[in-house]
Amino acid sequence: MPRTGTQPGPRLAPLVFSNTENGPGLRCGHSLTPVIGDHGPRLILFGGATALEGTGTNSSASGIRLAGATADVHSFDIHTGEWTSVEPLGEAPSPRAAHAAAAVGNMVVVQGGIGPLGLATEDLHVLDLSGNQARWHRVVVPNSGPGPRYAHVLALVAQRYLVALGGNDGRQALDDVWALDTAAKPYQWQHIEPEGESPVARMYATASARADGLLLLCGGREATNFPVGDAYGLARHRDGRWEWARAPGVSPSSRYQHAAVFVGARLHVNGGALGGGRMVEDSAAWAVLDTEAGQWQTWDGPEMSLVTRLCRHACASVGPLIFLYGGLRGGMLLEDMIVADDSWGDSLGDRWQVISGLIDTSVPVWSAWTEVMKLYNTPGSSSGPKPDDKASGPPLPAAASLDLSGGRKASGVASLEEAAAAEAAAVLPLVTRQNKSHQNADGNSRREAEVHTPVARPGSRPGFGKLGMDRLGVSTPPTPDVRLHNRVVVVNAGPLRSLQPGTPGTPAVHHMVRQLSLDQFENEGRRVRDYSTDADNQPALLSPREEYMPLHHSAGQPGCINKHVIATLLHPRDWTAPVERNFFMDVAAIQDLCNLAEACFKDEPSVLRLGAPIKIFGDLHGQFGDLMRLFAEFGSPSTEGDIAYIDYLFLGDYVDRGSHSLETIMLLLALKVEYPKSVHLIRGNHEAADINAQFGFRLECVERLGDQGLWVWQRLNALFNWMPLAALIENKILCMHGGIGRSMEYISEIDALQRPLTMETGGLLLMDLLWSDPTENDRIQGVHPNARGPGLVSFGPDRVHHYCEVNDLQLIVRAHECVMDGFERFAQGQLITVFSATNYCGTANNAGAILVVGRDLVVVPKLIHPLPPASIDLDGSPKRGPSGWLESINRDRPPTPPRGRPAARNGSNSLAWI
Repeated sequence: MPRTGTQPGPRLAPLVFSNTENGPGLRCGHSLTPVIGDHGPRLILFGGATALEGTGTNSSASGIRLAGATADVHSFDIHTGEWTSVEPLGEAPSPRAAHAAAAVGNMVVVQGGIGPLGLATEDLHVLDLSGNQARWHRVVVPNSGPGPRYAHVLALVAQRYLVALGGNDGRQALDDVWALDTAAKPYQWQHIEPEGESPVARMYATASARADGLLLLCGGREATNFPVGDAYGLARHRDGRWEWARAPGVSPSSRYQHAAVFVGARLHVNGGALGGGRMVEDSAAWAVLDTEAGQWQTWDGPEMSLVTRLCRHACASVGPLIFLYGGLRGGMLLEDMIVADDSWGDSLGDRWQVISGLIDTSVPVWSAWTEVMKLYNTPGSSSGPKPDDKASGPPLPAAASLDLSGGRKASGVASLEEAAAAEAAAVLPLVTRQNKSHQNADGNSRREAEVHTPVARPGSRPGFGKLGMDRLGVSTPPTPDVRLHNRVVVVNAGPLRSLQPGTPGTPAVHHMVRQLSLDQFENEGRRVRDYSTDADNQPALLSPREEYMPLHHSAGQPGCINKHVIATLLHPRDWTAPVERNFFMDVAAIQDLCNLAEACFKDEPSVLRLGAPIKIFGDLHGQFGDLMRLFAEFGSPSTEGDIAYIDYLFLGDYVDRGSHSLETIMLLLALKVEYPKSVHLIRGNHEAADINAQFGFRLECVERLGDQGLWVWQRLNALFNWMPLAALIENKILCMHGGIGRSMEYISEIDALQRPLTMETGGLLLMDLLWSDPTENDRIQGVHPNARGPGLVSFGPDRVHHYCEVNDLQLIVRAHECVMDGFERFAQGQLITVFSATNYCGTANNAGAILVVGRDLVVVPKLIHPLPPASIDLDGSPKRGPSGWLESINRDRPPTPPRGRPAARNGSNSLAWI
């Protein structure tokens, strides 16, 4: 079930007009379209019904017939808060209601609808607002298209394609989809048949396009006249394919004749009818689908009465503001205008800065509205954060406010510090060989690094240049600065089986999502705390930065084995560990999948060039249960998930330590083969035979695959040698597994590494790339011996700043270290560590996190807490019995502790070891 919002919901209040003479007046079934044109942001209201025929004023919505259809046009100036009646030149469309409209640049395109003479023609009517005088144009598309229909939807997808779908042609509800490319003349409708699960035929649905091109269809009334509550995303792939994907989560209510609009990644759905005279009311009257988290949210509060029992209204958004106009309530036509503010993600100062850029708070209509909005930010208000609120959601109890670690205690850390150098001991022979070869080499043998020139990644998402209808263009905006969002999405701990809706006796814990500010994490910011009070150690290169400021100031192949693996393993909401330890794939199937994945890796460079939006995953270490939880909570790479509009990047360490390394690596390889341009894997330090022979992966292969397990282990390690080594996102964010160490100066050095690459042939550069760590905090600069063991190094914040400056970077993202909050900043936020496995090795009690980089390059951390100890195995999977070899390995070779480091031994604190 959807949850009642613990985050602040939209704050809404009506606009009170002193003069309504030029306003649209009473109406329903109209359209409200935002246009950002030469004269500032405006809302264009067209058509609708201005009267009713029915059974009287107490009629239910189901017994009402619309009358008084009109073709008039009104414009609402958002800045001044004034309505203007517009009389365009040209041939006006016929009076109509229940039509569909969409904005293309400075124009509003109207299609379909129903009027006094029946269904309107299928022609496109374009209201051109680019000049001083608005003008209607009738565009006749020569080929067959959607045809006459009403109660359908029309939206501009990817700033280029007009998409019409659903509705009623006078005989039945429809499920067809049509697209018109506004950048290609002559204009032609194309009947498209998207892949994936299709929504049922429906009318009176809503559809809204997200900024990245995802069209979300929500609700409606099916052919049997029953309302539906599902939501489907329609996306156009880079290769021209269209695909449907069912949105995750459960809608709080079925509904039709409602309204929906996106603000950022949040789809706001309000009002609606249920049929039989019943209407959507109470908390379900305003619901929000967070498409990044895959969560529906609802809110209670007296202000929600403004949208309860409301239908046939129109809705539009500009920036963080949502505008509703007109509609029906209780058989009465309305002329109310309600404005909601959904800028809760920003601080109060930032919020009013954004809003004040849209509206003139000195005019009476906006002055009164802003006074009401400010009441939401006073103590005791029903919704919205307080002026100095950093956390979202209700105040925490006094006891809970002292510990935001989700019950994680330091005792787990202490138990790990007994043998911190276990992994370093395993890599010591490699380091020794590297040191000898480095010392014997000519002092000038280090390659001359080329000056790094950022390269756009092949196949990146296109910018569509000029849009539409011959005259309008949209210039490509400059790439934004990278910045870390000031809030973190947190999912409370709970059993994996609770992800199954309807499971008796278990709470739906996956809906318990909060957003906390960065300063509420006691561990995450430990490295970047202000050390300026320490006069002896004050770093000259560091300066405090604001939370929301930029982090850097500018100075499918052939075969079906992959589909079989995905169908078997990718079940985020109901996966459970198998009772039998035998692995479901045979050796031949594993060989086939390895061959396909290796071919993908061979076609890729050592440094991947990727685009945003993208999700970044840290170490998984065979904890397949945690991978499924992350997919369940934050979206999965499938047609039912979000793979159509966001990429996935995994930073290595897929195997060892956990008991389901085979499931983890096989699923990721299958996803790579299935979505080679959207799923990206780079190499970690455990993707090396010398390491994973000692930390569980080889033993797991032998235990679960029998006599042939050793061959599988060798084949996978041969594949690991072909994996890319780093990734560059939008030429501004460099991602790798370990760090920049002592030996790297330019990205081009990583590019120059030739694969296949073993640890022996990779040299110090590969060792640094996969093994190095940041120093303990921002106060410790330079390069130092790493407490992991001899020959390994830690690098200070000065190295980070220098490397970013030389390579024109704004952020480095790396994994490799278990951090208590799942993510951790370093170098004043210019480096972030992300770790995705929870309760590492069954003792660390750490959270797991991913980083979501939006198209605007805002980085949002999203994390999950460890599951209750009684319900899980050591690797985060539901408990299925003891894993003796796993417990033995983690006992004999404890991992590097997530916080603090033991004193170095055997003289390994000497730089002679490096």
